[in-house]
Amino acid sequence: MSEITRVTPGVRMSKATIFNGVAYLCGQVPDNSDCGIKDQARNMLEKVDALLKEVGSDRNHVLSVIVYLRDMKDFAGFNSVWDTWFEEGHAPARACVETRLARPELLCEVSVTAAVIAK
Repeated sequence: MSEITRVTPGVRMSKATIFNGVAYLCGQVPDNSDCGIKDQARNMLEKVDALLKEVGSDRNHVLSVIVYLRDMKDFAGFNSVWDTWFEEGHAPARACVETRLARPELLCEVSVTAAVIAK
C-alpha cells in the first residue's frame, strides 16, 4: 500500500499531499493582492511553480486545475497570463468558476493536481 506524504502539514491543511505519484496542492492565492488580475495571476502562478518544484513536479506535469475568480469580468485578463504559462501541448484539464474568495482583495485562486516526476 502506498504511503501518503504531507508537505508542511498544519492544523488546518498541508501545503500539498502526495499519493501514488500524484500531488494535490493546497489552494494558491497571490501575495500581491493590492494590484489587478494580471499581476495577481502572475504572482500566484509563480507560487504554484515553487510548490510544484518542492513536490517533485513542474507545470508541464499538471493534470488538472480549478481556477476561482472573484468576478468573471477578470476571465480574459486571467487567461492572458494563463495562456503563456504552459508550453504548447501541455495545458491541463481545467475548470473556472466565479466565487467569493477568503479576502475581498483577492481576485483569483487555483487548486492544482500534478504528476510527481522526481523524488
